[in-house]
Amino acid sequence: MSKLKVAAVADLHVKEDRSVSYTELFSEISQAADVLVIAGDLTDLGKPVEAELLAADLKSCTVPVVAVLGNHDHQCDAAEEVSSILVKAGVHLLNGQTVEIDGVGFAGTKGFIGGFGRHMLGSFGETAIKAMVSESVDEAMRLENALRNTRAQRALVVLHYSPIAETVAGEPKEIYPFLGSSRLAETIDRFRVSAVVHGHAHKGTYEGQTPGGAPVFNVAAHIEKPTGRPYAILEL
Repeated sequence: MSKLKVAAVADLHVKEDRSVSYTELFSEISQAADVLVIAGDLTDLGKPVEAELLAADLKSCTVPVVAVLGNHDHQCDAAEEVSSILVKAGVHLLNGQTVEIDGVGFAGTKGFIGGFGRHMLGSFGETAIKAMVSESVDEAMRLENALRNTRAQRALVVLHYSPIAETVAGEPKEIYPFLGSSRLAETIDRFRVSAVVHGHAHKGTYEGQTPGGAPVFNVAAHIEKPTGRPYAILEL
C-alpha cells in the first residue's frame, strides 16, 4: 500500500488587506504533497471577503484540500457564507464529516474548549457553564460520527482545538482550558487513528500523543516543524 503525503498547516489568518498571499506556498505544497490539510483559522475575522481571497490563492493548489473552520472563522457570524465560498472553491470542508482520498479517511470538526484531564470543565453550575460544556460534548460527538463513518484503514483526524495538553505546552497555563479539550482525545482513542492534526495554539509544541497512543501534531503556521516550513509533511 503506497503512502499518502499530507501537508498540514493551520492558522493562516487570511486578512482583508491581503497583507500576505499564500499563492506561492500552495504551489510549493502541490509539489511536496498529495493532499493539503488546513486545520482551522483559515481567515482572520471570518469575513466572506477574506474567504474569497483564500479561495483565489487556492487556485495555485493542484492537490485536494481538506479543512475545518477555527474560532476566528466564526468571529463575524458569517461562518455559513465563509463555508459556502470555500466549498465552491473545491475545499473538502469538514464539520463532523469524513472524506476518503487515495485510501486515507479524513475525519474532521472544529472541536472546542474545556480543558484537559482531571482539570476538564464539568457541566455544573451556571447555565452559561453548562452551555459551554454542552458545546464541547457536541463537538466530540461530531468527531465520533465522522470516525464511525470512516471506512478507510488509515485515518487522519483534523481539528482546530487540541485534544491534548502536550501540544499546547508553551502557551500560558492559565489559557490551557481555552485551547482544547480531552473529550476529543477520549473520542479519538475509541477508534483506530493514524494521526491527528490541530492548530490554535500558536506558541505550543509540535508533537505529542493521546493517552491511547495516537500521534498528535500542532501544525499552526507559527510552530517550528521538521520541514523548516510553515507546514508539516505526514506520510500515512
